Amino acid sequence: MSAAAPVVELKQITKRFPGIVANDSISLTLEKGEIHALLGENGAGKSTLMNIVFGLYQPDEGSIEIGGKPVVIDSPNKAIELGIGMVHQHFKLVEPFTVTENIILGMEPRKGLKIDYKSAAEQVRKLSELYGLQVNPHARIHDISVGMQQRVEIMKTLYRGADILIFDEPTAVLTPQEINELMAIMKRLVAEGKSIILITHKLKEIMSISDRVTIIRRGKVIDTVKTSETNPNELAEKMVGRDVTFKVDKQEPKVGQTVLKLSGVNSKNKEGISVLDNLNFEVKAGEILGIAGVDGNGQSELVQAITGLRKIDSGSITVEGKEIANLSPRKISEMNVSHIPEDRHKHGLVLDFTVSENMVLETYYKSPYNRKGFMNNELIDKHAEELVQAFDVRTPSIHNAARSLSGGNQQKAIIAREIDKEPTLLIAAQPTRGLDVGAIEFVQKQLIAQRDQGKAVLLVSFELDEIMNVSDRIAVIYEGHIVGEVLPKDTNDQELGLMMAGSLKQGGKAGV
Repeated sequence: MSAAAPVVELKQITKRFPGIVANDSISLTLEKGEIHALLGENGAGKSTLMNIVFGLYQPDEGSIEIGGKPVVIDSPNKAIELGIGMVHQHFKLVEPFTVTENIILGMEPRKGLKIDYKSAAEQVRKLSELYGLQVNPHARIHDISVGMQQRVEIMKTLYRGADILIFDEPTAVLTPQEINELMAIMKRLVAEGKSIILITHKLKEIMSISDRVTIIRRGKVIDTVKTSETNPNELAEKMVGRDVTFKVDKQEPKVGQTVLKLSGVNSKNKEGISVLDNLNFEVKAGEILGIAGVDGNGQSELVQAITGLRKIDSGSITVEGKEIANLSPRKISEMNVSHIPEDRHKHGLVLDFTVSENMVLETYYKSPYNRKGFMNNELIDKHAEELVQAFDVRTPSIHNAARSLSGGNQQKAIIAREIDKEPTLLIAAQPTRGLDVGAIEFVQKQLIAQRDQGKAVLLVSFELDEIMNVSDRIAVIYEGHIVGEVLPKDTNDQELGLMMAGSLKQGGKAGV
């Protein structure tokens, strides 16, 4: 490291919220041209700290220096002025607008009274080329992939002249290929003189791309280490305060009767394009069937069709022999089907409801929570307290709004509610997306415990490690069609990757 002042120095930053100290006297430096990873469990205070650097929050105590000079960052505009850009976990893009319109929003170049769209698009194209981003300036946001949308967010910060970039959980929604592309982009950015703070809990990524790592646990800095001098096990232990196993322990499955069966399921989208194409598979009691595939090959539509969020055009979906295709979500839920949705904000929680209210979203109208149209709040609260404790949902109170919880704790709350229903069929869509290693281990154990109790579990995940570790059988989906079925012990990442890309088809298996 050079003797020059760090590009960013945080000194004893403290931030309190009602009932919680999110950041407890945190100090941290970011050197020029480095990628500094910020590692911690969900709710450890990583995002809060970076929101302070980006001016979204003000610290209660402590100070910030940029290039050795003390600064007060009282708004995102001030942060941008100081050359700080932030790529948020949940993108902040206007979907009907083009890439260029999103990038220049609020800083539109003008020609007289009109916006000079042409020169803006040209500038976007040049930036895209310089950093190897390959973004089409004229594409509309709703027409491009999640990975491309993230590149647009990166371009927004670069267009505004950022030299310090904060990435908040940037790979949570990316496919393995997009993750590799993002890593290459980040290396290109630091080679061009930018400095990056990377918030993540994916140890593989930290080891492959960062120069240093600062570990935060429950709001305090545990350690800062050089990446080259540590390993994933050591980092995991520092992060959660105990040994973490990366291997899932499970017995051989005791497989029973067929619970979920899909036969010849077809569904088209609004444009008339087939998103589920003659889909056939079944899940039996006491087993976990993993659905592997690259994002956008019909996984979301498949889960929506089973849970009643999407109509199918033809075919049959049965649970324990009863037809559920095109029934309402409530009717399907009442047939002992639980659903951990891939988008916890859209389909999992009502963010402005309390944690307690969210725990009874699917049962509030039934006895014992409802008597003659009146809610039994005392009983609902007692129930919520029990679930919060059993599933280690970290919240100062069950009366806090669900939106105040960290992403991982929101996910644990959903899992607690869905498992508490004692389902016959549990559908888990991206259940560990955006979770830290401790929480991932917890969620995977819950899925296996459900299987061991004789439940049928359908696991849909983009994480190949998770599919390989947790599933008893793996079905590969490609363009809305099951192209093959394998056992984890008989396959590897390479073979699955080829099947997921549609370049290796298997004969004689389900759905082919």
